[in-house]
Amino acid sequence: MSERSETHLARGIVAGIAGGLVASWVMNEFMSNLGPRLQKAVQGESTSCQGQPDGEKPDDATMKTADVVVSIITGGRHLSHEQKEKGGPIVHYAFGAMMGAVYGAIAEELPIATAGFGTAVGAALFAGADLIAVPALNLSQSSGEESLSSLATPFAAHMVYGTATETVRGLIRALLG
Repeated sequence: MSERSETHLARGIVAGIAGGLVASWVMNEFMSNLGPRLQKAVQGESTSCQGQPDGEKPDDATMKTADVVVSIITGGRHLSHEQKEKGGPIVHYAFGAMMGAVYGAIAEELPIATAGFGTAVGAALFAGADLIAVPALNLSQSSGEESLSSLATPFAAHMVYGTATETVRGLIRALLG
């Protein structure tokens, strides 16, 4: 590989990391603000956290992942719910940055990867992570156990992630030359 290609690959990775970090934040904002409205529109009014004491939300996949990582590193210590609430976003941003880096590298070598202005990568991440990897790792219930309508908001959130990643990646890449 030539020095020029390596420089472009590094620039693509840096641009992808920036895109993935910003997109992770945008995705969080979407899930916090528009996600509940979308879910209500798709499923109806029965979208509250039922069965949780004092309104405490159940651990999501990022919180469970943070707990597993800490348990492995510390030889079995587990996080409290409050610690998982802090660790979950760290996992989310780290995964978003990592996927952005991979996307930036692939986009550098195969421009077709940017097809759909990032929606293709968003769909691939939804399928690979939410539908396959997370249930396979027992971090959530099997996607086969969920109604199709319950997948609308996570799918839309991944479309938002993909589009935001591509927007920022493209801007940073243009700035880097």
